[in-house]
Amino acid sequence: MAKISVGGQALIEGVLMRGPSGIALCVRKEDGELFCEEQVINSAPEGIWKLPVLRGVFALGQSLKIGIRALNRSGEFFGAGEESKFDLWLAKRFGEKMGSKISMALMLVTSLGLAVVFFMALPTILVSFLQAWIRVPIVLSLLEGLVKMGLFFAYILSIRRIPEIHRVFQYHGAEHKAVYNYESGKPLSVENAKGYSTLHPRCGTSYVFFVLTLSILFFSFVSWTSPLLRTALKIVFLPVVAGLGFELLRFTASEKPWVRFLRAPGLMLQKITTAEPDDKQLEVAIEALKRVVPGES
Repeated sequence: MAKISVGGQALIEGVLMRGPSGIALCVRKEDGELFCEEQVINSAPEGIWKLPVLRGVFALGQSLKIGIRALNRSGEFFGAGEESKFDLWLAKRFGEKMGSKISMALMLVTSLGLAVVFFMALPTILVSFLQAWIRVPIVLSLLEGLVKMGLFFAYILSIRRIPEIHRVFQYHGAEHKAVYNYESGKPLSVENAKGYSTLHPRCGTSYVFFVLTLSILFFSFVSWTSPLLRTALKIVFLPVVAGLGFELLRFTASEKPWVRFLRAPGLMLQKITTAEPDDKQLEVAIEALKRVVPGES
């Protein structure tokens, strides 16, 4: 049987796996019991969303929506998903279903807003102070990119020290090992998955690295006249960069020797965002994967 494309995401004490037509979420509850649930997802609509670059924009938007919802769901088993007074007010004012959607939308907007401030606006503002000495746009853009990557690395390294986040990174490693196990053709099992790497070329960490790198090249053509204008233009063109990053991630999934050189930096970055999982974490990842692979569940 031909192998299908599968991928996943680490959650709070769990793993989300995604196949061509559905997702499966598995979480190890505090009592040790394994909780799993499945959901059908819609594929990209026909038309422009099937075109290169644009399909990446659709995939990113859908993945953000699914990922945030899955993180909230996994957090419910450990108190992280308890409703705040604001959530309760939204549910009372707009109904439980609509209130939940509004709460999720606000969370997404807040998260994206913080990302824009720290990884787009702040590097631009800091580098703009050097314009009195450096007037070559490509050099300014390169410095801006280095500041952006430095902030990103510092952020990941700092949160990695948090025990709960380290466990999420272990589940990230478990997800990759389980996917490798499936792609190898061997039966899905903890023993088989153990032997594989925690680094995978289709990982979202590699995608983030590609987007950061492409942004240096792409935004070197954007004016430095005003930091605010430059930041606004970067927000406008961000979907284009995100779509290009998606295409580059697909391209570097190849096993050609010269392609491995392109994906090497992203794999090195995964050494920070993944950690070696234990057997119970691998069991969770494999169970989630079985539920999205035809004939395995």
